[in-house]
Amino acid sequence: MRRHLLAWCLSLLCAAFLWHEAEGRSLLLVAEGRQGTLRGQLPVIVTDDGSAYVSLDRLARLLKLKGSWSERSRTATLRVDAKTVSLTRDRTQVLVDGRPVTLSAPARLLSGGWVVPEEFLTRVLPKLYAAVTVADAEIKPPVKPVRAAATLEDIRFRSYPSFTRVVLEASGPFGFQIEDGKGEVRARLTGLSLAGSQVEEVGDGLVKEIRVAPLGRDAALSVSLEGARGETKSMTLQDPYRLVLDIHSAHPPAARGAAGGPGEALRRIVLDAGHGGHDPGAVGPGGLQEKDVVLDLTKRVARLVEEGVGIKVALTRTGDHFVPLRERTQFANKERAQLFVSIHANAHRSSGFEGVETYFLSSEATDNEARQVAALENGVVQLETGSSRAKMDILKTILWDLAQSEFQEESSQLAETVQDSVTRSLRIPNRGVKQAGFYVLGGAAMPAILVEVGFVTNRKEERRLMDSQYRERVARAIYAGIAEYKRRYDQKMGVPQAAGVPK
Repeated sequence: MRRHLLAWCLSLLCAAFLWHEAEGRSLLLVAEGRQGTLRGQLPVIVTDDGSAYVSLDRLARLLKLKGSWSERSRTATLRVDAKTVSLTRDRTQVLVDGRPVTLSAPARLLSGGWVVPEEFLTRVLPKLYAAVTVADAEIKPPVKPVRAAATLEDIRFRSYPSFTRVVLEASGPFGFQIEDGKGEVRARLTGLSLAGSQVEEVGDGLVKEIRVAPLGRDAALSVSLEGARGETKSMTLQDPYRLVLDIHSAHPPAARGAAGGPGEALRRIVLDAGHGGHDPGAVGPGGLQEKDVVLDLTKRVARLVEEGVGIKVALTRTGDHFVPLRERTQFANKERAQLFVSIHANAHRSSGFEGVETYFLSSEATDNEARQVAALENGVVQLETGSSRAKMDILKTILWDLAQSEFQEESSQLAETVQDSVTRSLRIPNRGVKQAGFYVLGGAAMPAILVEVGFVTNRKEERRLMDSQYRERVARAIYAGIAEYKRRYDQKMGVPQAAGVPK
C-alpha cells in the first residue's frame, strides 16, 4: 500500500511542469475585432524543456475574453463573440468552433496556472479576430533589489560523447564571469556563499575534476581538464537557480553517417538490470523479487548479444548491489555506448495485469498507466542516499538533461523492434510501446529504452519468470530485437554486413 501511495504521489510530481518567465522577453499583442483594437503585453513563460508559453489568465484579461477553466479541470473554453475555442490539458489539438487546429505543444497546467503555447497567438487567434499582430516587446529590465548571498546547494555533472555538462545549483541567483585558463576553465561566482571547498571527481577523458572554493565574500569555480577543450557554453536556469556549463571536446566523435563514406557500425551497448541491493523492486505473491529476475535476464541477454552479433556489452551492475538511477546512464555515456537497454519486471495493484510493454523517454506520458509505471520506477530515488538524493527533483532532472530528444525517433524504433520481437516469440499479451518520464533513461546520449518483461504481481507470470528455461526464452527474444535493430542500423549507416560485426 505504501508503495502504491508513493507511486501516486510521484505521478502527480511527474505530471506537473516547472516554469519561469523568460528574463527581458515579453510579447506585444494587438487584436482587432468587434470590441475595437485591444493591445497589451504578455510575458513569455519558458518551461525547463525550453518550450515557450503564455498565461491563459493574462491572455483572457488582455482580450476581455469570457471562458471557464480551473486548476482541477481538464478542459478550458474561451468565447469570442459567437465563436468558441476548446482546449484539453496536455493535448496539442485545439477545437475552434469544432474544427481542429494542431499545435506543436500542448496546453498545460503549470504551477502558475493554465498556459497555452506561444504558437496559439499566431495560429488560433487569427481565426477569432479580423487582424492579429504579435511581436517581441522591448521592455526595460527591472531594477533588482539587493539580495542576500546565495548558498551552493549541489554540484553535479553529466558526461556526453562530445561534451561534459557541469551544473551548480544554488538557493538563489548569483553572478558569474568565466575565464579560460590553460588546462582548466575558471569562473568567479559573485554573490555565492560557500562554507568550505567542495570537489567532484569526474575523470571522463575531458574533465578531470570540479572544484568550488570560497573567494572572499564570493566563490571560485575551477574545472580542471585532462583532454583538449573546445568551446565552453554557459546558461542559467531557474526554479531552482542553476549555472550550467557545457565544456566541449576539441575532438568530438565524427558525425554519424557523414557524407563521403559509411558511418560507424553498432559496436557498443550498455544493458541495465533494474533495482538491486536494498532495492528489491517489485515483489510477487510467491516472493519473486524483480531485482533477481532482471539481473539473470540481463546477463543472459549480454551473453547472447556478444556471442551472436559480436557487440561489446557493458553491464551497469553484475551483482546484487544498488546503483543510483542517474549513475546508470552516466555509466553508459562514459562507455560511449550506442544503445542503452534497461530491463525491468512490472507490478500492478490488480493481479490480473499481464504482458510486455516497452518505453522510451518523454516528458509527456502516453496515458495514466504509463505515468504510474514511471512513477513506480522513479520511486527508487527515495532509497538513494547522500548527495545523489539530497536535492533531487525527478522531473527537473529529466528536463534539464533531456539529451534524449535528439534520439527520440531512434529510441522509438528500438522500442518497437524489441517489443515486436518479445511478443511474437513469447506469444504473450502485447501492451505496446509507450512514452513516459523514466528518470533512469534521462541523460542518455544514445537511443535508450526500458523493457518491462512481465508482471511479477501476476501469479501466472511470476511462475513463468521463476523458470530458468522461460527466462532464456525471454532473453533470446530481447536479443533478437537488438540484433534486428543492429542490422537495420548498420544498413542505414552504409556499413557492409561483414564489417558490421566486430571480431
